[in-house]
Formats: sequence, structure tokens, C-alpha cells
Amino acid sequence: MDKRNVIIIGAAGRDFHNFNTFFRNNANYRVVAFTAAQIPDIDGRKYPAVLAGEMYPDGIPIYAEKELPELIKAHNVNDCVFAYSDVTYQKVMQISAVVNAAGANFMLLGPGETMVKSTRPVIAVGAVRTGCGKSQTSRKVIEYLMKKGLKVVAIRHPMPYGDLAAQKVQRFATLEDLKKHKCTIEEMEEYEPHVVRGNVIYAGVDYEAILRAAEQDPDGCDVILWDGGNNDFPFYTPDLCITVVDPHRPGHELGYYPGEVTLRIADVVVINKMDSASPEGIQQVRESIAKVAPRAVVIDGASPIMVDKPEVIRGKRVLVVEDGPTLTHGEMKLGAGVVAARKFGATELVDPRPFAVGKLAETFRIYPNIGTLLPAMGYSDQQLKDLEATINKTDCDSVVIGTPIDLNRVVKINKPNTRVYYDLQEIGYPTLENVIDEFLVKKMIKK
Repeated sequence: MDKRNVIIIGAAGRDFHNFNTFFRNNANYRVVAFTAAQIPDIDGRKYPAVLAGEMYPDGIPIYAEKELPELIKAHNVNDCVFAYSDVTYQKVMQISAVVNAAGANFMLLGPGETMVKSTRPVIAVGAVRTGCGKSQTSRKVIEYLMKKGLKVVAIRHPMPYGDLAAQKVQRFATLEDLKKHKCTIEEMEEYEPHVVRGNVIYAGVDYEAILRAAEQDPDGCDVILWDGGNNDFPFYTPDLCITVVDPHRPGHELGYYPGEVTLRIADVVVINKMDSASPEGIQQVRESIAKVAPRAVVIDGASPIMVDKPEVIRGKRVLVVEDGPTLTHGEMKLGAGVVAARKFGATELVDPRPFAVGKLAETFRIYPNIGTLLPAMGYSDQQLKDLEATINKTDCDSVVIGTPIDLNRVVKINKPNTRVYYDLQEIGYPTLENVIDEFLVKKMIKK
């Protein structure tokens, strides 16, 4: 039988995982290319031969998604596999239309073909959208497990923006490891909170190899915590699946791919940010849960805001810097920095757009609905330089840093600034600790 030619449509994450688990050693298919979207400057690379396997001695090229129709025709492509997340159903089917119009089939691979089974119990934490509060939920789960004396190893959804071969398996146990692996801001925002709390986190490109390394971690491993990214469903078969929803964006839980998948497979749903969301938004999210995940345990939650220097905000004209992906493809209009600015008495949120330079100005052109917030984009050295220049040029009294890491460690800010802190706080009963206690009994895990 002739091999079927395939293009994997991705964004440097699920696309590589789908290749590794389904296509890498599959003699029925020939992957001729990846395409890349969402993340700046990740096309123009190759998926290296050392990761691609014996069937691909030259590796696999990665092109910009806009070249998809020409690639389909040039390579006589039979099947295009969509493999990235946090996109509307409208966007998914628009890409399907492009693929079909060029003559190819449009495919989606599901959990049955792509989830890897662990030898350790797996708790998966995901979300229906970027920016729901998945990361603080993961941290809360880990805190409860560590309190019970268990060794927890977290594995983060991929963010391989650098040398793919070098990033095959990455282990982060100290802040120095972040420097060693040349992490971007986006990576540090996810890895650093785990490291400073004393647990190890893995990431990289080859997620079966990552899982096997984590299971045998030198510091021990009783439980694997899958710390999902964007709104993707887990790479590993979960024994307990927790999904976070956001009442600030009611309805999105049923309108984005694959966010609805994460909701439908949830054993537990956390409704986060209830302290700052509208009653109508909360009710709509509750109705969505009842509709598609009626058997899930529902936990009410809040993300109370704290700052280290309230005086930097009170009575000041402030520039608010928020997590980059949450503002861009996450489409959030209200982040932790904005909540803090309002709570602690800022007189004005300063619009950074007139002062944006270089890559930051380009980000505002690509995502014109960001508004009067500055996304902390740091996928490259140039973006970091442009972020620093934009902050320092902005005509404001002070800066509110709403990102999960302290930006002062990676850029030099020439104005008074303060960090925003937020952790998940459960409201009433049940709590995540109740759920985890039941899980540990069921899995007969004791310490």
C-alpha cells in the first residue's frame, strides 16, 4: 500500500506529540511537513532527525500555516491533522475548509491514539481556555499531595521554542535550571512557581521519554501531575482529571477546541475567579457543566489578589503588564493586574500602545483587541528587549506586574513597580483536598 502523505497543523506542542505517538513509526504514513501558528517565530525550523526517527533521516520542515494550500498541492498531501488548541470552532472549521478546498482530508486525533499510559498514578489539570487559572490549581493540588508526604513530579504541556533536539527531555529542579535551558518568559511563568515550592517539573518535546524519566526521577515519584497548557486534553491517561472554567468568559467552555473536550472528560470541575465574576457569568458556566459533564464534582473557587507594595498603585497612573498568551490567543480583557489596579486605587490604566516598539508593536497589530494592557511577550531575546523598551517609554507613574514571575529578573524597569500574587482559594465544600483524599484511598497510595 502506498504511504499517505500528511501535514500536521500545529503550534510547537500537540503537533509534535501527535507525530511522536501516532506517526513516527507508522509505515502507512509519510509526514511531509509541519505548519506553525499562534507562537511568533517558530516556523522556518525543522523537526530534527534525532527526534523524528529512522523514517525521517533529514528531519521534517516546519512552515508558516499561511503556506498550507500550496504545501498540500506541492506534496500531493492526502491528510492534514489539526493539532493545536485554544481556538474557536469557527477557526477550526475555517482551516478545515482551506484543507478540503486544496483537496486533502481534515483530521483530528483523539485521546485513544495519543495518550500515553504511566506506571504511576496521574492527576491531570487542564482548562477550557488559556488564562482560566489552571496553573494555580495545579500548584494547589501539588501542595495537598506534598502535605501528605508524597513525592510529586509535575510534567508541563510543551513549550519548545528553542533547540528542539536539546529540549527532548528537560528537568527543572532549581532556578538555575531555568537559565541552563534558556527559558523564555512564557516557560519561566509555568516552571518557576513549581520550582520555588520545592517540586520537580519536566517538559520538552518527546513526552513518552519525558514520562519515563519522571517516573524514575532521582528525588522519587509517587504521583505524576500533568500540568496542561492552553486548553488541550492530557498527553497521559489520567486517573483523575481536573478541569478549570472561567466565568469571566462564560460560554467559551462550549465554543473552543479542544476546551469542550477537557470539560466533557473532567472528573472534577473548578469554577475559578468567582470573587470577581458576575453572577450571570457564574450561572452560565454552571449550566454548561450540568449539560456536558453532569457527573463531575464541582468546586467553587476564587483567586484573591495580593500585592507586595500597594502604595505603588494607590492614586497612581499605572501600566498593567499581564501574561502574554492570556491576552493574545487567550483573548482575556481582565487579568490579575487589572483587578489589583482597581482594588488598590489606581487613578488610570495607561494605554501602552502609543509607546510600543518592535515586536510589541507587531503583537498589538496582530491582536488589536488587547486594549490598554501590555502583554509580557518574551519568546525571543528581541521580544524581551522590546518589552523592556515599551515599559520604560510608557508615560506612567508606576507598573503593575500581573505575570506569574517577577519581570525584574529578566528586564530592567525604570519605574516603581509591584508584583501581583494570586493562588486558588476554594469556597465551601467540596474542596480539592477532599477530592485528593478520595483519590489516594481509591488508588491505595499511602505515606
